[in-house]
Amino acid sequence: MGRDNDSYHQAFILVGFSDRPQLEIILFAFILIFYILTLVGNTAIILLSIVDSRLHTPMYFFLGNLSFLDLCFTTSIVPQLLWNLWGPEKTITYHGCVAQLYIYMVLGSTECVLLAVMSYDRYVAVCRPLHYTVVMHPHLCLQLVTVAWCCGFLNSFVMCPQTMHLSRCGRREVDHFLCEMPALIAMSCEDTMLVEAFAFVLGVALLLVPLSLILISYGMITAAVLRIKSAAGRKKAFNTCSSHLTVVILFYGTIIYMYLQPVNSYSQDQGKFLTLFYTIVTPSVNPLIYTLRNKDVKGAMRKLLGWEKESKET
Repeated sequence: MGRDNDSYHQAFILVGFSDRPQLEIILFAFILIFYILTLVGNTAIILLSIVDSRLHTPMYFFLGNLSFLDLCFTTSIVPQLLWNLWGPEKTITYHGCVAQLYIYMVLGSTECVLLAVMSYDRYVAVCRPLHYTVVMHPHLCLQLVTVAWCCGFLNSFVMCPQTMHLSRCGRREVDHFLCEMPALIAMSCEDTMLVEAFAFVLGVALLLVPLSLILISYGMITAAVLRIKSAAGRKKAFNTCSSHLTVVILFYGTIIYMYLQPVNSYSQDQGKFLTLFYTIVTPSVNPLIYTLRNKDVKGAMRKLLGWEKESKET
């Protein structure tokens, strides 16, 4: 009963950046701008992948799912963060913290696996172009996305209860701007070795295994590209994969650095800014990365806005 009273139904205080009050207003404006970019950019990609028949391909099916993930991922964090940055109130209810942790972990884990799925799609497109439509048929694409979501839910349903059931001895201050697993584990006043071991094993499974598959896919893609004799062909193959590879580096780089280190060596200040980067900055730039070199998306956007017809008439 003492453990229950200690652990449950107490509101948490999200410390966030309250130790730097002069920084909070700057961060509020910065985060609000990037959040608007995230909403506009990812909603546009989802809309275009649905309404434009030219984008009804496996690549854009996966890209639409990635945009949906980024949209939900950011929205599960930013409104609460903006509220805390704007006013003196820094609290989040216990159930709000649990919901945020579950959603955050489901979406983050799903994105790790989805990026590996997208790398397989690029491997088939470059290395087996004549068989692309046969291999990447709609049923397989749906199965791959379902596997990614199932991995996300499995990770969340294993780690979240273990994290939230740790005894905190009345501690309510979360030294972060969201309810994140390392920060919540660090609050505990009991031995967390078992929870950290589970987190590490699942981290390897959901971070390093997909990353290994991505590296293998791109190793085979690189070998295939080097065999292409024409410069135009190599450039086309490079453009096909460069956007996805950039997103992989941005996302995995920060995630692996944060989650595959022991909690006792975890720097909260460093963790806050890294989390800010991959939860707010990365989802906002993903649409730009995927559209800057993508003629199909640019063409679909012009068609949706009516510019394509006007350019043909002139």
